[in-house]
Amino acid sequence: MDFYRSYGSKLLKMTENLVLIIIAVATVAAIGQEIAHILNMGKVTLADLLLLFIYLEVLAMVANYAESGKLPVRMPLYIAIVALARYLILDMKAMDDWRILAISISTVVLAGAVVVIRWGQLKMPYPKNQEYDN
Repeated sequence: MDFYRSYGSKLLKMTENLVLIIIAVATVAAIGQEIAHILNMGKVTLADLLLLFIYLEVLAMVANYAESGKLPVRMPLYIAIVALARYLILDMKAMDDWRILAISISTVVLAGAVVVIRWGQLKMPYPKNQEYDN
């Protein structure tokens, strides 16, 4: 157990930081590719803006996690909501009614989850300076 505490924990933390850097670099590269695509096309579409917003949220999530060491559950939910909205906007003409309904319900469920999580954080916060190792 001492071996893990001295080396395993440090190795996991280094791996975590390396993966965070890879995610951040890949996201910045994707943003650059999207901007190059916009410049090549000569116009900005709503799909482009929503995709850039998703990339921005991913970068904000990585920054938040790197800064605090914690990942708020709401951030991936926001990304999922925007991704579903983008999917619905782009492919609505090719979708049947049931798929549109399923995506819409999924979006409402995710939004409801965000509201419930936020309400829980405000009304039932964790006590300060207490660790939860269970």
